[in-house]
Amino acid sequence: MAKRRSLKTTTIIVIFLCLVALSSAVVNVRKFEIANDMFWKDGEPFRIIGGDLHYFRTLPEYWEDRLLRAKALGLNAIQTYVPWNLHEPKEGQLDFDSIADIVSFLELCQKLDLLVMLRPGPYICAEWDFGGFPAWLLTKEPAIILRSSDPRYLALVDNWWGILLSKIAHLLYHKGGPIIMVQIENEFGSYGDDKDYLHHLVSLARLHLGDDIILYTTDGGTRETLTKGTIQGDAVFSAVDFSTGEDPWPIFKMQKAYNAPGKSPPLSAEFYTGWLTHWGENIAKTDATSTASALENILSRNGSAVLYMAHGGTNFGFYSGANAAEESDYNADLTSYDYDAPISESGDVDGAKFKALRRVIAKYSLTSLPPVPSNNKKTGYGRIQLEKTASLFNTLDMDLSKKAIESDNPISMEAAGQMFGFLLYASEYITKGKGSTLFIPKVHDRAQVYVTCLSEDKRENLQYVGTINRWSNKHVNLPNSECSSTSRLLILVENMGRINYGQYLSDSKGILSAVYLDGKPLLKWKLLPIPLSNLNETPQNFLSFNNSISNFIGISARKALQSSPGMNIKEPAFYSGKFVVDQVTDTYMSFNGWGKGVAFVNNFNIGRYWPSFGPQCNLYVPAPVLQRGNNVLVILELESPEPELVVNSVDQSDFSCGSKAFKGTTAFL
Repeated sequence: MAKRRSLKTTTIIVIFLCLVALSSAVVNVRKFEIANDMFWKDGEPFRIIGGDLHYFRTLPEYWEDRLLRAKALGLNAIQTYVPWNLHEPKEGQLDFDSIADIVSFLELCQKLDLLVMLRPGPYICAEWDFGGFPAWLLTKEPAIILRSSDPRYLALVDNWWGILLSKIAHLLYHKGGPIIMVQIENEFGSYGDDKDYLHHLVSLARLHLGDDIILYTTDGGTRETLTKGTIQGDAVFSAVDFSTGEDPWPIFKMQKAYNAPGKSPPLSAEFYTGWLTHWGENIAKTDATSTASALENILSRNGSAVLYMAHGGTNFGFYSGANAAEESDYNADLTSYDYDAPISESGDVDGAKFKALRRVIAKYSLTSLPPVPSNNKKTGYGRIQLEKTASLFNTLDMDLSKKAIESDNPISMEAAGQMFGFLLYASEYITKGKGSTLFIPKVHDRAQVYVTCLSEDKRENLQYVGTINRWSNKHVNLPNSECSSTSRLLILVENMGRINYGQYLSDSKGILSAVYLDGKPLLKWKLLPIPLSNLNETPQNFLSFNNSISNFIGISARKALQSSPGMNIKEPAFYSGKFVVDQVTDTYMSFNGWGKGVAFVNNFNIGRYWPSFGPQCNLYVPAPVLQRGNNVLVILELESPEPELVVNSVDQSDFSCGSKAFKGTTAFL
């Protein structure tokens, strides 16, 4: 009997322990869901107070620094896009390292107890080149139809998402990771109404991510955009965005009509803390007090919001985008993506907007906010004396049998394999003893035109004759040449950033039409790609190019190098100089007095500068780019160098450059 009682008791204890374990397992199940028009996290009501912070606009060494500042602001979630073109810059060539290491970024968010709203596109807008699409998509023949149910486009998206989503699937919230929501496309209702395309993306996401993750769309708060961009039913949550200061609650009420009953928590997925700026505009600024008041209008009634941007960062390399309301109304974005966000481009958190937003968020946070960290130190390392290293035309390798691309008519940059930066076009024409008129109906985006003689007795004369801009296309008068026979025409075309929003999204670069000389097409072209490194690319040793181009363009390298800055107006040239760093901190390079170009510090492409047009005078240089001791600055100046060939390293940003007659434009997001 004793043994029986013992066995019975043991059985009861085992059953009890199993029930306890099962109960514990149920309690510990991670779940993020929508019910009763609220977000729920692990069975408790949850309010999203998030912010956009893009891993590809901040160096990996600073990811944790910027995320901690976002936490100090009071954010509990980070929203980030995923730019396809960063991760697959060439078809089949994948990159998930360094600044493209999205998995490490997501794991860092998890470590810091920040949830993630992931926006994998495939289109992202974001003021990023081509809206995140890789430029090689433009080389497909016949042309694919982007953002549509075109089978050829969908096949490429299937492949990309198959790679990307498989990499991040283990980081979904219900699997122990930080990702609570995944966005389908991006503001599609402002572009099209192809529901088959959206349904395909939903099916693709479910295939790789399963049914337990919230999928969402984001569209402008109008009936038209919501009707076009949302998916009816409860398969996808429909979020909204709208202008800051606009009454959010009628829009949130409208939002309910596009979600299933009980599945419409009010969420502004892009609460604008500032705005973008194009070259030639005044820097965008928004009022801190009114921005904070608009946020409180949402949070005070249990709404959720994601600050766009919490921290803007920088468009390093050649990745800044552009906008165009019309084909010729082209407006390129600045290198800086400061956005007048509460956390500045360099991570500063002592501004009025950070303080005002933090005060509002603290009222509605369930926990006390972390202390605000100090700003990172910034140092002005002073005067950097540059010297002219070489004319661009003398540094290029023009081995015509190997490097140059030959074509009867000009072809696009993409067709030439040059996805970013610059492409040199060259042709010849017969000198008739009189001036000629050059016209290029379609050039994207900016072309500097030069002529030179091919006759042996005139080989030194490389002459700048004018610049053709996409936004103000004009005829260029070629001079009455002293050449005895044939002249060479050189056209240096700059890609200033592909359009990232609207109907002109398929924005090929280069010369996209015939080139007319005195009304007749000029044939037989040679094209030379110019290899300058982009973000996350292996640095190019562009100062060691073979000088054989001098034989091609007909100038003397020796004489070009000896000429003074005033002699060769708007001669593209490389300038370089060293500067010494004792203590490594952030800094800025001030290009006041320079014309237009691109800059590299220690082989890292810190971006485009254009102080003559403005408003950005200085380029941000994060501390991880620098090293103790000698550092090297190299710039490609396209127009006119600063008279003393000096760049100054300073300790602050400056957006006061350029003409007072700023170019008007319409901004898009």
